[in-house]
Amino acid sequence: MTSIARSLALAFAAATLAVSALAATPAPAGNYKIDTAHSGAFFEVGHMGGVSRFMGRFNDISGDLVVDTPEKTRIKVDVKTDSVDSNHEGLDKHLKSPDFFAAVQFPVLNFTSTAVTLNPAGEGTVAGNLTLRGVTKPVTFKLKQIGSGKGMKGEQRVGYVATGTIKRSEFGISFGVPGAATDEVDLRINIEAVKQ
Repeated sequence: MTSIARSLALAFAAATLAVSALAATPAPAGNYKIDTAHSGAFFEVGHMGGVSRFMGRFNDISGDLVVDTPEKTRIKVDVKTDSVDSNHEGLDKHLKSPDFFAAVQFPVLNFTSTAVTLNPAGEGTVAGNLTLRGVTKPVTFKLKQIGSGKGMKGEQRVGYVATGTIKRSEFGISFGVPGAATDEVDLRINIEAVKQ
């Protein structure tokens, strides 16, 4: 083998190992419960007609996962709208009002998956139904498995991140569109779940 051929073979082997290292370790099949202390739901909008980006979060997220073959895998997430947190008390009060989330009338927004796909690297999509302010619409999020392993007490854990964009006006939240805040809302759900 010439030195050039040897170098190419070593480079190919290194590249193959690097790709293998990127593959996510599959989580053991079973039922999982979302760890509320290590999970969160975040939203980001363009502020003042897109002058800047503004981010908020919901502090109370719960739910269940079924980890199995793709056709049997399920994700269900419930978020309490009263837990919205913009880091500003006055804005939080407005966000909970009928102008936005109407937290008294609609205390929970939720997402229930209908289809999950993940490739060997742990990347794919999760399609499902998002219910917000009593309106249910089909949405599809990008899905990435972050990792899988044992917790401090030996419990099995798995982590995912789902990201996507919705139009809030489609869910009856049109206040301030587009001057105060954009119609498009970027969503991010960070999930850490514990095997039951």
